[in-house]
Amino acid sequence: MLERELAPGEWSVLALLAEEPGHGWALARQMARDGDIGRVWALGRPLVYRALELLEERGLIEPTGSERGVRGPNRTVFRATAAGHEAVGIWLSEPVEHVREGRSLLLLKLVFAQRNCIDSRPLLLAQREAIEEAIASLEERTQGSDGRDAILLRFRLESSRAVERFVEGVLSELEPQARAV
Repeated sequence: MLERELAPGEWSVLALLAEEPGHGWALARQMARDGDIGRVWALGRPLVYRALELLEERGLIEPTGSERGVRGPNRTVFRATAAGHEAVGIWLSEPVEHVREGRSLLLLKLVFAQRNCIDSRPLLLAQREAIEEAIASLEERTQGSDGRDAILLRFRLESSRAVERFVEGVLSELEPQARAV
């Protein structure tokens, strides 16, 4: 049976554990709406624990010990395995497939790249190339469309152009930093 792709929240939990070991409670704080990662992609505590179970089943994380809980039982501390670190590295380098993922996966990748001092230019350049191809295809399809199709295609085209402007803006901000290094 094929394993489904990890969801954005699951990638976030794995990427956090690739940064440093942690337990579910601490991860849930970072994934809360006002947490460092939750401001991009929020995940409630039950879903954080479900993500930990899935990631452990897939061999991407492993328990490394426990911490005494302030209240209640001890907390299991997890860390990313070598396979987990490798998966995060690949994930952070791959552009998102769909424009609609710009708000979720692309932003998460950029945030984690920044947190880990990873050069995001290769990701952004690949993303720009993918977006340019999507825009060209949408422009062509928009010309021959009418009615509902025209409306939907126009929306997708303008959304793609917005993501392209975002990517270009981030790249232009990174360029002076690259020259300074």
